[in-house]
Amino acid sequence: MEQQKPLIWFQGVGSDPSVFLPIFPVFLINEEPMQRQFVVDLVDKFEQPDSPLEEAIKRYRQVLTRQRLHQPIFRSMVLAAYQSRCAVCSLKQASLLDAAYIIPDNEADGIASVSNGLALCKLHHAAFDNQILGITPDYVVRIREEILHEAGGSMLRFGLQNYEGQKLLTIPKSTHKRPDQQLLHRAYEKFLSAQSS
Repeated sequence: MEQQKPLIWFQGVGSDPSVFLPIFPVFLINEEPMQRQFVVDLVDKFEQPDSPLEEAIKRYRQVLTRQRLHQPIFRSMVLAAYQSRCAVCSLKQASLLDAAYIIPDNEADGIASVSNGLALCKLHHAAFDNQILGITPDYVVRIREEILHEAGGSMLRFGLQNYEGQKLLTIPKSTHKRPDQQLLHRAYEKFLSAQSS
């Protein structure tokens, strides 16, 4: 802290097994001896132009300007809760999975909490965000009516239509990490109103 040297903070995002997300650079800006803890700052203070570390930090800064700071932590926590499987189809390819918000994070209740998240493959995430796929508060998948009657190839049939009326295949084991039923209800209302319009 006195030398203002950057540190790496390993943020815990999963417990079975232990999973950590490295956050870099962070700085200690204050000490709270009574609580036996330090105050951590994510703000950029590291400016040493001759340092080989400066180039790595510049690349890191460029990434941070393009995404919300909480996004990697949210994604890691949601994927850990769902054991890196899509909630709808159970696809287990982490590179093809997203942490989808039930209530988007640009809305007041859209907090970056596992209970406001779903691990979804790219197809099901896009379908969910566009009200093509809805999820009831009791975890049943619904597909928009016109999509159910649309003729198409195997992706349409096996990727969407066959999941109509099916329960989610993957949900977190821990009940407090499962999708919040009130948030699902609100998202499902949006799905229903999109279907009727």
